[in-house]
Amino acid sequence: MRLTPKAESLRQPLKALLASAAALIDPPKVPLAEIQATIRLTMADALALLLVEPLLADLAGSAPGIDIVLQPWRGNEAAKHALADGSTDLAVSVSPPADDELRREPLSEESYAVVMREGHPAARRFTLERWLAYPHIVVSGRGEARTPLDTELAKRGLRRRVRLVVPTFDMVAPLLRSTTMIAMLPKRVAERATGLAVFEPPIPVAGFTLSLVSHRRREHDQALRHVADRLAALFR
Repeated sequence: MRLTPKAESLRQPLKALLASAAALIDPPKVPLAEIQATIRLTMADALALLLVEPLLADLAGSAPGIDIVLQPWRGNEAAKHALADGSTDLAVSVSPPADDELRREPLSEESYAVVMREGHPAARRFTLERWLAYPHIVVSGRGEARTPLDTELAKRGLRRRVRLVVPTFDMVAPLLRSTTMIAMLPKRVAERATGLAVFEPPIPVAGFTLSLVSHRRREHDQALRHVADRLAALFR
């Protein structure tokens, strides 16, 4: 069978079109050392303090042309919308929202610790009663004073006084050092803080899964995937 003149004339343009489509779907690999890109990363400030320095050190050796823009954590829904509209590239999320358009990669299982200043009266003999006898600090980017812990306490006929709600984790340690307030922080964060006494919660407190979340349309973005892989490596 021979192609008609019309089909023959379309052959080369069609070939070029298919090649362009293939490049969009699976773009050619560029050596990491030659990549020039900016990745916008959304995460809580406490995680940023732990991860950004080793991440930048890693990228300086593996992909020095990748720059990082840190964006504040404002909750799961805000992260979901930012990933959907392209205003952020990666999010380190707690309990990421269910959405088939999002790719989730579990990073680690985290737990909570109770923290207070060294020499705090409750630190001398830490019990449930002494834990609840002092006012608490809660971290919430949306200003919410009630957390799952309060629900668990209510089931036991107990309650605590939340004296202060702050938007970021990095505000907690200085406030604890100068007051008798108590807080709960992710254990990974609490153990790196100075001047604080750290205890296991006196009642069972559910932990959480940290996940790395990106939009599926970016699955073949080489710079994004490299940053995601390096972040995941920091949790191993």
